[in-house]
Amino acid sequence: MSTYKLTLTYRGTDFSGFARQKDPAIRTVQEELEQALAIALRLDTPPHTVCAGRTDAGVHACAQVVSFSLDVALSTEQCIQMVRSLNALTARDISVSDLRQAPDGFSARFDAISRKYHYRIFNQSYPPIFAADYVWHLAQSFDIAEMQTAANYLLGEHDFRSFCTSATAEVIDNTMRTVTGIEIVEEVHLGESVLAIKVTGNAFLHSMVRIIVGTLVEVGTGKRSSADIPTILAACDRTVAGQTAPAHGLTLYKVEYPF
Repeated sequence: MSTYKLTLTYRGTDFSGFARQKDPAIRTVQEELEQALAIALRLDTPPHTVCAGRTDAGVHACAQVVSFSLDVALSTEQCIQMVRSLNALTARDISVSDLRQAPDGFSARFDAISRKYHYRIFNQSYPPIFAADYVWHLAQSFDIAEMQTAANYLLGEHDFRSFCTSATAEVIDNTMRTVTGIEIVEEVHLGESVLAIKVTGNAFLHSMVRIIVGTLVEVGTGKRSSADIPTILAACDRTVAGQTAPAHGLTLYKVEYPF
C-alpha cells in the first residue's frame, strides 16, 4: 500500500461540513472528494480519506490536508495529472492544489503537530461585500487590548470543556488541549478591513475556536471582563462561556507536520 497526502481549499458555504454523512444526499467535502478520486483512479470503491481537521457546516479551509492509501504507487507525473483531474471532477467550491506520496502510514489527522484557524469579523456600520461569506458582521467597536488580555489566559494546556459543545463533551474522555497562540489583529481581507482572530493549537474540540471567538467578542464589547476567563476554564461547563460564533467567519488556515 502507498500513502498519499492531498492538499485542498474549499468554500464551506454550501457544504454540511467535511465529514461524509449517512445520508448521501447531504453534501459534504469528503463525499465529493472521494467520488472524484474513485473516478480519476478508476476504482470501484472510493479510497477512504482522513482529514487534518473535520470542519463544521459552513466552515472554510484554505489548506486542508487529507491522507489516503492506494494499492498502486503513483509517479510524480501521475500525481500532477491527478490534481488536474480532481479539479475537473469537483465543483468550483473545491480546489485541489497538491498531491504527493507520503511516508508509509502517514495520517493527516494524527501526524499533525499544529493547526491554525483564522476567524474574521467585519465591524463596520455598513455591510461587507467581497468578504461577506467569510466574515461575521458585527457593527460595533471592540476593545482589542482587553480581548488580547483575555486570549492570553487561554494559552497553554487547559481543560477546554467549557469551550466545547455539550454533546461532544459528554462522549469524549479527554478535553485537554494546548493552545500555542492567539493573535488578534486588524487586517485587510478581499479589500475590506476586518478584525482577525488567529488561533493556533495542537488540536481542537468541536466548535472550540468558534466558542473562543464568541467569548472574546463578549469581552471586547464589555459584556465580560478578561479576568473572567480563568473562571470559565475552571468551570468545565459550556453554559458559562460565550456564544458560538457563526461558522462562515471561520477558516482552517494551515496545518503543520514534522516533515
